[in-house]
Formats: sequence, C-alpha cells, structure tokens
Amino acid sequence: MQRLWRLLTPRFVVPSIYAIRWDDLRDLGVRGLVLDLDNTLARRDQPLPDETLRRWLDEARQQGFSACILSNNLEHRVQLFAQACGVPAVHAATKPRRRAFLRALQTIGVEPAQAAVIGDQIFTDVLGGNRLGMVTVLVTPLPGKEFVGTRLVRLVERWVLRHLARRGALRS
Repeated sequence: MQRLWRLLTPRFVVPSIYAIRWDDLRDLGVRGLVLDLDNTLARRDQPLPDETLRRWLDEARQQGFSACILSNNLEHRVQLFAQACGVPAVHAATKPRRRAFLRALQTIGVEPAQAAVIGDQIFTDVLGGNRLGMVTVLVTPLPGKEFVGTRLVRLVERWVLRHLARRGALRS
C-alpha cells in the first residue's frame, strides 16, 4: 500500500504551469518537459494556444528545456495544438501506460530521470510519471467542462490529495 501512495504522490503541486520554478526543475536534473494538454496547457474546448502559453513555452526553451505534449486525446486535436506551439506531440497516449511516456521521452531525447511530467490528473500524469522515475508536477485543472468520467475521477483525486496533505506529503 505504501508503494501505491508513493506512486500517486506528485513531487510538486502548483496552481498552474505559470507557477513552476525553472530552477527547482533544473536542480533536480530535469532537461525535458512532458506536458499534458487538456486542462493543463489549455481548456479542453480551446483549439489553439493563447499568447501567454506561447511565451511560457518560449521561456522554457530559453531556459534549456525541451518539451513534448503527451495527451490521451485524438490526433487532430493534439497535433493542431502542438504545431501551433512549435513542439512535438504524442496523441492517443493511453496514460498512465509507460509506452506513451517513453515515446514522448524518446521524441525529446531525454531519459526518465531527466524529465518532468506536468499534468492535472493524479491517475494519469502523476502515476505514469512516477512509474518511470520522472519528476511529477501536479497543476490545478483549468476551469471548464469535463467528461462525466473525469468528474468522477476528480472525486477520488480530491480524497487522495486530502490524504497526502494530512501526511505532509505535498509540496509546492
């Protein structure tokens, strides 16, 4: 049971991608970013990145990080968004399966220990990243409509986060 809690515990919890401190990641040896798309980089109904996100991705590149979008969403949605961002992407990822994470890592040329996965879901992004030994960053989901299944998972996630917070396992 202790191993399960460890796999569900993010290294960092931040309110949004814009609160991520590059030095914190660099100090941990991170050189690559594996980025969730929906409700992390943009709302699910937002077809293209806004200017703020484009500037954030430019800053990440200037800071020496390479990036790849990793999404369970369909090819058209993911590729259109990724091309507008100027980053590669892996679609239909079936997170938290390892294979998709490994494809994203191969795309940006880093090992798992040199990468951070940044996403809004514990059972896909955090679990998948922790299984491979990546640095995991959980962000607060962007507001907007979610699938019914996602809303149900969010109930369990809130319980997990409360449990982790009581144990003092969460850090920002």
